[in-house]
Amino acid sequence: MAYKGKFQPTYTNKYKGNPTNIVYRSLWELKFMKYCDRNEKILEWGSEEIIIPYRSPVDNRVHRYFPDFYIKYKDSRGNIKSSIIEVKPMRQTVPPKRPSRQTKGYIREVYEYAKNQSKWEAAKEYCADRGWEFRVFTERELNV
Repeated sequence: MAYKGKFQPTYTNKYKGNPTNIVYRSLWELKFMKYCDRNEKILEWGSEEIIIPYRSPVDNRVHRYFPDFYIKYKDSRGNIKSSIIEVKPMRQTVPPKRPSRQTKGYIREVYEYAKNQSKWEAAKEYCADRGWEFRVFTERELNV
């Protein structure tokens, strides 16, 4: 997922933020952006437009988390709902398996997993305060 670029939406009125500065950091994010732009049930969306403070377990300091997506959509019953969506590979959503010896790669994965868990807890609280939902989309949800 080392692909990066700028996305130009077809329906700029749906995008909440600057539609000329939408950056994707993976092909999975690009796929989700296209889905948001083209799906008529998505009423509005944004990419990295929301800032959520969280405390990192790595350095115990407060940092800023920019979730991948915000969407407002009409569900199958016609209700309007809002969600924050994070796009991650499945392997980053589960604790890393401990190898027979600790490697730098394993330690980095443990830090990343702990940091993601802190971010997502902060995002869940942020969403709960607003009556929104928080979801992590992996390759499973994106059908890749």
